[in-house]
Amino acid sequence: MGQMIELTASDGETFSAYRVEPEGTPKGGVVVIQEIWGVNSHIRSVADGYAAEGYLVIAPALFDRVDPAVKMDDYNDETMKTGFATMQKVDIDKALLDVQAAVNAASEAGKVGVIGFCFGGRMTWLSASRLDGIAAAAPYYGGGIPGHASEQPKCPIILHFGGADDHIPLDTVEEFQKSHPTLPVHIYDGAEHGFNCDRRASFHPAASKLARERTLALLGEHVG
Repeated sequence: MGQMIELTASDGETFSAYRVEPEGTPKGGVVVIQEIWGVNSHIRSVADGYAAEGYLVIAPALFDRVDPAVKMDDYNDETMKTGFATMQKVDIDKALLDVQAAVNAASEAGKVGVIGFCFGGRMTWLSASRLDGIAAAAPYYGGGIPGHASEQPKCPIILHFGGADDHIPLDTVEEFQKSHPTLPVHIYDGAEHGFNCDRRASFHPAASKLARERTLALLGEHVG
């Protein structure tokens, strides 16, 4: 069972984060980056799952600078509008400072991997390209990643996209692949946006299981 802690970014701003430790000595660290619903019960459960695999996990609350109250467990049109509106107000450069603070905190366990979903997927791609101290990264259905195709990741990375994602058109993913032909870009047939979240109607058990297996393999090879 994890706990909420407070971290301080390099610009002096403080923000909350969910921290959960594994049993025994950690293999390394993992930073889990939220969706637009904040560090809610699902994101905490994802963090718990990676801790159960032996990692020290930290999930930074990247909405705290805008509205720390945005932690929503209901998935509906109203909460989506709230989350999207909050996301639109996020200063990406400042959010990256918060991710870096989370990476630094997780590094007490050794090498650090970063995993993110939706908004967090885009932040994971940008973190892998712009931040230091990241050993591996795995963005899931990161909205905006195709629009940031010019970024060059500095660490091993795999990307997960749903083949039936109506938020990230498949043709934009294919264009992204042309810019990065050597990167492992996994497209899951029939999987919609949010396919990893077992609290949503778009949950796709087979795609979620396979993507997690691939992510764990990446962490095992590059983090510990």
